[in-house]
Amino acid sequence: MKHTLSVLVEDEAGVLTRIAGLFARRGFNIESLAVGPAEQNGVSRITMVVFGDDLAIEQVTKQLYKLINVLKVQDITEVPCIERELMLLKVNATSSNRSEILELAQIFRARVVDLGEDALTFEVVGDPGKMVAIVQTLSRFGLREIARTGKISLIRESGVNTEYLKSLEAKV
Repeated sequence: MKHTLSVLVEDEAGVLTRIAGLFARRGFNIESLAVGPAEQNGVSRITMVVFGDDLAIEQVTKQLYKLINVLKVQDITEVPCIERELMLLKVNATSSNRSEILELAQIFRARVVDLGEDALTFEVVGDPGKMVAIVQTLSRFGLREIARTGKISLIRESGVNTEYLKSLEAKV
């Protein structure tokens, strides 16, 4: 099962290397990793997506707390969260299919950031499911390049579980 971990660390050289080393030693593959400054000066937030069962994630969490510079570790997989990802997507585009590609991209609220003679580059922001959907939709035109940031996530203060709400809408 995929787990999303949110880790607050002191912003010092080598912290990310020690964390990545811990995961490598335990045989975990980090599927997604995003690091950036947190709300407090000198603190960074690492958001990572890893595969593992609950017991393995619990063990790795305990190991993370043993590392110097790790302040807080949360498994936010089952917690209502806001999740976003950024993707740049370059698609083949001829004069005959350019308008169709633009119409499809508009459905996903993708923004054109570069226009070439035979390609379009889009900026897409949204949840990871949106990223998969637009890639599937535009792949028939030929994808040239994709660059993704990895998922970032914050816990919803409202406690509203949008995944639960989506499942209710699907039943209606």
